[in-house]
Amino acid sequence: MIITGLTGWGDHVSLYPQGIKPGEKLAEYAGHFPTVEVDAAFYAVQPKKNYDKWIRDTPERFSFIVKAYQGITGHERGEIPFASKEEMFKAYVDSVRPVMESGKLGMVLCQFPPWFECNKENVEYLRYVRDQLSAFPCALEFRHQSWFEPEFKERTLEFMKNEKWIHSICDEPQIEGGSVPIVMHPTHKEKTLVRLHGRNTEAWKKPAKGEKWREIRYLYDYNDTELNEWKERVQTLEKTSENIYVVFNNNSGRHAAPNAKRFLEMADISYEGLAPRQTSLFDEGDFFKKWYYNKRMKSGL
Repeated sequence: MIITGLTGWGDHVSLYPQGIKPGEKLAEYAGHFPTVEVDAAFYAVQPKKNYDKWIRDTPERFSFIVKAYQGITGHERGEIPFASKEEMFKAYVDSVRPVMESGKLGMVLCQFPPWFECNKENVEYLRYVRDQLSAFPCALEFRHQSWFEPEFKERTLEFMKNEKWIHSICDEPQIEGGSVPIVMHPTHKEKTLVRLHGRNTEAWKKPAKGEKWREIRYLYDYNDTELNEWKERVQTLEKTSENIYVVFNNNSGRHAAPNAKRFLEMADISYEGLAPRQTSLFDEGDFFKKWYYNKRMKSGL
């Protein structure tokens, strides 16, 4: 099964009727897609009340991809707000446990930074992380090319399979060191994650100090040719991994939702059991048809 969604639910303006309150957005989002990536969990270990609300706001068949806290993956700047790593992991596990118990946890996503390279020390740390998060299905995403260099590629994939890591396959700009190639190899028979970050190569490189590089890094609009390529790739992955989660992360220009909708249309995918949606002045189908028409006109097609 192909399960498609977006990163976060707050900024996808094309999905929501005018005047919707922030606290109502997830329930409305769940009328469009059956899964979402919880970015907030990366920045802080979320209180139980947040997950309880998010579980209530979504239908029975909805699932969450919860990002690992930045202290777990080594993104943090300065000291973590915990007395020890053990305390940090316990707090994170206790935080996410209600999602697991509700049956709505698709996976925990451990995305490691560009400086996390392939070496013995980091392999041992991955084992430690997987042990600490053993209660959950976990996806592993690299950002350093060394993991998939010819001399390490097969050993990396075998390691992931043996340690029960779900492979997070990425589409991202190819720059020296700080990105990984598309590696079409599931490591988990039940789940595979595909994350589409866009292909904005220049913005992927951190610009000069002071520029808002985070806001433009994921500024990318997938065209039909690229979406069709991913449709075919995902259908191939589905032959060896039961559930393929496809997450669009290219939202700096608000392209993620329209791109995901177009992907579903091209793949002829529709979902049952989505949440009911609020009625609005314009029909959603009209909005996306207008968006797609304007896009083609601007590109001269």
